[in-house]
Amino acid sequence: MVQYAVTLKDGDWTVFKDGQPVERGLSRSAAIQMAKDLAFESEERGDSVELLIQGYYGHLSRRVTGAGEGED
Repeated sequence: MVQYAVTLKDGDWTVFKDGQPVERGLSRSAAIQMAKDLAFESEERGDSVELLIQGYYGHLSRRVTGAGEGED
């Protein structure tokens, strides 16, 4: 399983892949779009994907694909 996350880190929205930063200094919408694009590419390769997106107030939304699960 590949994990992508969008979080607010040190005042910047950051995209992570498997816990490692991929891109920093993005707007939230750009970070979400990048994470969704990366997740789609992983899904196309047949990987299971977990996508975590932090809201403005700290709430996390989670989506898991490829393992027969949907959104929480």
